[in-house]
Amino acid sequence: MQRRNALVLTAVLLILALFAWAGWANFEYRKLAAERRAAEAAAQAELVPDATGDALVFNTPLMGKAAPAFTLENLSGKEVSLADYKGKPLLLNFWATWCGPCKIETPWIIELRNKYAAQGFEVLGVDTEGDAVKKSDAAGWAKDKAAVEAFARQDKIPYPVLMGGDSIATPYGGLDDLPTSFYVNRKGIVVAAQVGLSSESDMEADVRKALGE
Repeated sequence: MQRRNALVLTAVLLILALFAWAGWANFEYRKLAAERRAAEAAAQAELVPDATGDALVFNTPLMGKAAPAFTLENLSGKEVSLADYKGKPLLLNFWATWCGPCKIETPWIIELRNKYAAQGFEVLGVDTEGDAVKKSDAAGWAKDKAAVEAFARQDKIPYPVLMGGDSIATPYGGLDDLPTSFYVNRKGIVVAAQVGLSSESDMEADVRKALGE
């Protein structure tokens, strides 16, 4: 009888321990989920009225913060990381082959890249086709890559062009509109950002910010 009571007590303790563990695990899951939702919300960028209310400006939580790390594949199939450009002023230009404004600003970007290359300035053209095609989708990836290669070849783009930009959309604020550009200084900090078509002179001013001028 005593042995039976001991077994029952042990079973009860195990059940209580299981419930306690399940409750803790559920709490931790809900906590992590809440933190993830908060992080995603904090990363969202938006267009807001300027001080005069006459124009919209790009408001991004990344301003003054380190550009989020990433590793993407270039058109040669080589993995390229943001860390590979540590110490370089950069323009991270998110674009797509179907984006009309992207086609307009690309020659300006090429000109600015070539003009300031001697000072270490580089551009990373991050293709963001918008349908989040993954490399595991061989046909979709090949189709997107062919379109990007044709674009880069036609415009004689001299800077690295990276595939799969949709995969890093969330840390960069959602990328709801294209083109979207982030100017990063030598310390890896975002010092300027622009969404939509700007002007070449405004872009050059932001390049100078990245250069620390």
